[in-house]
Amino acid sequence: MAPVITLLTFILGPWMVAYDEAASLLTINNTQHHVVVKGTLTFENENGLWQVAPARDGVRDRLALIDPWGAAQGYITFQQNGGRLSFLVHHRTRQFYEGKLTFDGEIDFRRDSFACQTVPTPGGRVLSLGSGTADSALCDTLFAREEDLALQVLGGTERRLTDQGGGVYRLHAVCDIAKSEEASLSINIEPDYYKSRYIPYYKPIDRKRCPIPPTGWMSWNVYFDKATAEDNLAEARLGKEYFQPFGMEFWSIESWQANSDSLPVSQFYNLDLEPNARQFPEGMKKLADDIRALGFRPGLWTVPYGTGDEAFYNAHKDWFLHHEDGRPVDTWAGRYTIDPTVPEAVENIRRIHEVAAREWGYEFFKVDGMSGGGPGYMAHLYEKPDIRARMRDPYCPNPFEQTVTAIREGIGPKSVFLACQGHYTGPEAAYADAARIGADIVDCNQPVKWENVLNQGGRTLNQIFVNNIAFFTDPDTLLVGDLETEQARVSATVVSLPGQVTFNGDRLARLSPEKIALVQQTLPPADVHPMNLYPFFEQLPIWNLRVARPFGAWNAAALFNWGDEAEEIPFSFDELGLDPERDYVLYEFWTGKFFGAASGAFSMEVPARAVRLLCIAEADPRRPVFLSSSRHIAQGAVDLTDLTWDGEKGLLTGRARVVAGHPTILRFALPAGLVPVDGEASPAAGGYRLWEKELLSETSGEVVFVQKFQDVELGDWL
Repeated sequence: MAPVITLLTFILGPWMVAYDEAASLLTINNTQHHVVVKGTLTFENENGLWQVAPARDGVRDRLALIDPWGAAQGYITFQQNGGRLSFLVHHRTRQFYEGKLTFDGEIDFRRDSFACQTVPTPGGRVLSLGSGTADSALCDTLFAREEDLALQVLGGTERRLTDQGGGVYRLHAVCDIAKSEEASLSINIEPDYYKSRYIPYYKPIDRKRCPIPPTGWMSWNVYFDKATAEDNLAEARLGKEYFQPFGMEFWSIESWQANSDSLPVSQFYNLDLEPNARQFPEGMKKLADDIRALGFRPGLWTVPYGTGDEAFYNAHKDWFLHHEDGRPVDTWAGRYTIDPTVPEAVENIRRIHEVAAREWGYEFFKVDGMSGGGPGYMAHLYEKPDIRARMRDPYCPNPFEQTVTAIREGIGPKSVFLACQGHYTGPEAAYADAARIGADIVDCNQPVKWENVLNQGGRTLNQIFVNNIAFFTDPDTLLVGDLETEQARVSATVVSLPGQVTFNGDRLARLSPEKIALVQQTLPPADVHPMNLYPFFEQLPIWNLRVARPFGAWNAAALFNWGDEAEEIPFSFDELGLDPERDYVLYEFWTGKFFGAASGAFSMEVPARAVRLLCIAEADPRRPVFLSSSRHIAQGAVDLTDLTWDGEKGLLTGRARVVAGHPTILRFALPAGLVPVDGEASPAAGGYRLWEKELLSETSGEVVFVQKFQDVELGDWL
């Protein structure tokens, strides 16, 4: 009689599969990418727990489902296709039983990875964002940024990936086996996830050079072409007071070139280093030094693809593109547009940026005219067959990349490069640290309008899936001075909640204290990554940020009303990736309204052209639950660094980062019977009270707070 096999091992492509019947332990090891998935495999139905065992019929690469009476009633077969390993469950002969096949285990992946979603939810209305070790019931993938490596868990009827820290994830997956259907679960390892789909020039962000999205101020949106050196410095003096303590880093100069005091840009003298003498009489190096003396890093806007200077053109005519009839090619960037296959022209791009960076001292470069949205921008222009035919080297494989390379070489390895109208499909992804994804937030000599804010939101939804992965996305300037308060909150939430590049451009002396505080609440950008690794093409009503820290997890869910009439916006908690069986406490950030606990679903009316920011945390009847921080729109993701509850003593201890002289208010939900000693809480709502803790310090940095509580029913803790 043949011996019964209790340990099954075999190899399928890059996968090693092992099953230990005694422990019900399945181990699959991808030797190519060094990924191990290991856990218990069980099958259960109304008849109880069945045995999962190596097949007993001589087929050595499948498992059998053994019913309680000892008969093999089905099989689990393994199929491999490249990096995908699937286990397929099917019946044997009589298809009369149902049940659940469950895998409970863990995945040992990459330390720099995060849980996310790569298979869109049909009819989904939620943009999912994460900070820290965030995960949700919607996640189906693990992604490692440095390697552009994805691990997908596909199929099944339930899947839950839970981040355990250090690149280890718990995996719970269930396949419902029906009488007439097969069921399957797959582990798919996909190298070059972004590179093969979206970003051919994929390269991880250089986080030593640019650890967080750039922040700053720039003049164009309110001064347009008229700002002088003194205008910029006067604004910088106010910026030093209002925003620098909160994390604003760069002060960037626009429209400084000769002939740049009046649009169009095509008339500007963009290809030499002569500044506008009237507006910048002491030159650009002096201005950079003055900006640095105020504590900011100086930045500069450039358009190195053309010029309006006829004398420069005549002196370097062979650098420029010409139509077949001899006319110079006229584009947005210049009446005379450079030929990127002329080495001398490309060297000039490198040289002017080198001088600006290494001699003048600029550290941030916003380079305009790149991929853009139309034929007047360089990537589009250089791809047109009639233009390519007029180049010195019409066979150059990618003329535009040569210019982007020259810019990076010119500014050097330490300066920050923002590609204005850059795009993830082009070479900017390999060389730039950030990219302007949005259209101008204003039309020339016009104030910001609601239509501009709508565009800002739409561009963010379309491209946020590359933010903090390929580069940092810039939805264009946050302008709040000319917007109504509700619309200003919309723009601030669009820019800040996803952790994007955050530049302001208001006339600071004209900002109300309320608007100043609003900008302060966006600085610095929170460390946020997308959890939907694909683009959206419509205005989603709900943007949900999941914040996870070693001491707790909570959500900040923005409800956007993009329309012109007030609207009730409902959602279920499972739409946010939360457990629909649990209760959650809610607080609205902008209106300060506390809702207590809710279960299953929630709904809130949002005024026209407005946003409501709901702070959501799992209810806990035993302890204070953190809900919200006044410091930042990202709700604790920037400032709260620790939180400990000692239930035996009734002590809440925490740490938070504060700005000198500016109070931060932390808000907690307290079970109705729990009250602070020597403090006050709001009347109970939905079984909970709202309690606020104000933190104020004379110096910026971390502060520690301690609060004692008592139970009104049981009395004080000993």
